[in-house]
Amino acid sequence: MAHWVFGYGSLLWRADFPYQACRRAHIRGWSRRFWQASRDHRGTPQAPGRVVTLIARPGERCDGLAYRVEENSLARLDHREKDGYQRVAVDIHTACGPLPGITYVAPPGNPGYLGPRRLDEMARQILEAAGASGRNLDYLRGLAEALRRLGVADSHVAALAERATALGARATPTARPGIAARRA
Repeated sequence: MAHWVFGYGSLLWRADFPYQACRRAHIRGWSRRFWQASRDHRGTPQAPGRVVTLIARPGERCDGLAYRVEENSLARLDHREKDGYQRVAVDIHTACGPLPGITYVAPPGNPGYLGPRRLDEMARQILEAAGASGRNLDYLRGLAEALRRLGVADSHVAALAERATALGARATPTARPGIAARRA
């Protein structure tokens, strides 16, 4: 059986699973936010990174991509989205009309939920974190670039990317020992 999966984070630039179709899409009533910890892919349990989740926001819209996948791809996605995420049924809107589908949401109250923080605090955490899938900064930049290529304006992601870039440009390797040590 095939399913439609809505991607709004790393699935926009790193679709490392088999799929039969991919379409520009959006969902309504949700907003993308860097409010979830990544203790496995973009950070560690001791120094978690920040990745996006969806926050319920009536009247808002989150743009992304919809992938048509077979049942066996869901197991791979479940593993990839294991750190606090759960499947949620959504209506995925495409140019061809609405599609019933799923997406992955890390809801408030899960063990990795970090919630909102000041922009500088989130940017510093992202600058310092790295995990098995690489630097957290690369995740932020990958998402910002994927959204740019799709022509999607996301003020939260854009502001965070701009702030991380500014803070990173001012930092020296000795001011960011975690990054310098991992590069060595």
